[in-house]
Amino acid sequence: MSTASLAAADLAAQLAQRCDGRVSGGAGDLTVDVRAERWVQALAVARDELGLGFFDWLSAVDDLEAGLWVVCHLAAVRSGSPGAGGQLGGHLLVRTIVAREGASLATATSVFAGAAWHERETWEMFGIEFVGHPNLVPLLLADGFDGWPLRKDFQLQARLQRPWPGGKESAVRQVPR
Repeated sequence: MSTASLAAADLAAQLAQRCDGRVSGGAGDLTVDVRAERWVQALAVARDELGLGFFDWLSAVDDLEAGLWVVCHLAAVRSGSPGAGGQLGGHLLVRTIVAREGASLATATSVFAGAAWHERETWEMFGIEFVGHPNLVPLLLADGFDGWPLRKDFQLQARLQRPWPGGKESAVRQVPR
């Protein structure tokens, strides 16, 4: 295991212990799962105590019956090459799950100001309300758009009007002779 992998494993273990979470994954993609009530605390601990001060991105994944996973990628930045800004050190995914119905989660903007844009996009695409967000308004979709287009159960209007060309037809089909 490389030094970077050991560092990430150590960071993940520390965050999981401090925030009552669970570590999963491996080979450079370690994830710490925390309860929704510990979301903001976990991000603050990662930044303030573990040095993961680089907020990369935040989004969601629809896991159908299980709910909606909210995922955030954080990294540590070490001074020096390559590039004027330094290089990435350890990094982790921090993840929590919320129910599909009435999906809501505390905003991370108090910890990472850069989360504001990502939360707006995630709200608009998945329907997750980020409680306490300073400006949760539409970002990408047309005014009056109804639905959450990145949820797996969302029906694309174009597919309702015209069938998908690669769709499978019933096996009980009449074949001309």
